[in-house]
Parts: sequence; C-alpha cells; structure tokens
Amino acid sequence: MTNSNNPDSSPAVPLAINPDNLDSPCIGICSTLFDEVCQGCGRTALEVCNWVFMTPEEKQATWTRITHEATAMRFVRKD
Repeated sequence: MTNSNNPDSSPAVPLAINPDNLDSPCIGICSTLFDEVCQGCGRTALEVCNWVFMTPEEKQATWTRITHEATAMRFVRKD
C-alpha cells in the first residue's frame, strides 16, 4: 500500500489509511457547494456531510471508489 501524501502514489493501488477511523480523504480544497463531486477529494456532497456518521465499511467503500476513479486533485501528481 502507498501513502496518500506520497507523490509517487499510483491511483491503481489502494491508499494506506488509518484502519481505526479511516481518515478523511479531504485535502482542504473543497468544491461541494458548486459541484456534485468535490474536486479536491472526490467524494459526493452527501459523503462529505455524513463522513463522521459513516461506518468504517462505508468509509472504506468511499475510499475504494475515489481511489479507483482517481479523478480528484488528491490523486493528481504534480511533476
């Protein structure tokens, strides 16, 4: 597994996240007021709002989806 802060991370490889609380994918660049899917983390507005109430399984499913989609800024490598 790779760390989401590692610029060499590949979107095809699942990100290493804290298994106890499944850390939020937020990178502090939010666009959920204007977009259905946040440009920063790749979550839907509903997922962002409900993150603290989600079960670990729901959080893992969200991480898996956004990692495989790899369209959010958190997955864009700056060369």
